[in-house]
Amino acid sequence: MIDLLVQLPVEKVPSVFEGTANTIAVIVLLMEFGMLRAALLRAQVQLYAAQSLAVSVLAVVIAAGRDIPELYVLGGVSFLLKTVIVPRVINRLLRDSQSEIAGSGALGVASEVVLSIVVAAFGFFAVGSLGLQSSVLPTTALSLSIAVVLVAFVLMILRRDVVSQAIGFFSLENGISMASLVVAAGMPLILEVAFIFDLLVAVVVFGVLMRVHQGRTRTLSTLNLDKLRG
Repeated sequence: MIDLLVQLPVEKVPSVFEGTANTIAVIVLLMEFGMLRAALLRAQVQLYAAQSLAVSVLAVVIAAGRDIPELYVLGGVSFLLKTVIVPRVINRLLRDSQSEIAGSGALGVASEVVLSIVVAAFGFFAVGSLGLQSSVLPTTALSLSIAVVLVAFVLMILRRDVVSQAIGFFSLENGISMASLVVAAGMPLILEVAFIFDLLVAVVVFGVLMRVHQGRTRTLSTLNLDKLRG
């Protein structure tokens, strides 16, 4: 009996660091589902800010758990830009619009949620089957980050208003940021910060698009853009 117990494989108990990182990654994914279900544009913006805060906290957790001081700076820059500045810019643009309700989706809410769950599950298990290993973060966090990216694509494709599509693009960047923390957390700080500031370009582009589109059509809906099809 003792010999049998000795031969049994011992399951590795997740450390506090791994458990914390995986929990934050799950929160980021749940926030993405929340954006997909949100009916109010300002609610989407608030969920994006909360999701960005979670990604910033994840960077700080990795910095403390893996002794990478540069990530403290990255977490601070990410918090300032994505949790404070970007939501304020979008909310300021929304003040000039009479629209408060997100545009209707190409599918019903229930169908969108089911589709996003299927897409997220596909991304999660597809990455998990690759057997990738990381010395920085648990591989589960990488699988969850890919699921976030895929659900963000669903949000961008199915929602028919400029704000929802912009939020989908910005949250897609959050998923990519989380994936980069898994596979390349030790990149030079200048490169990591440069990736974040690419988001500023996207904010400017979407900001101009929102203002021009709303000024010409008096709505944030993109349904009338179907007329541009050749």
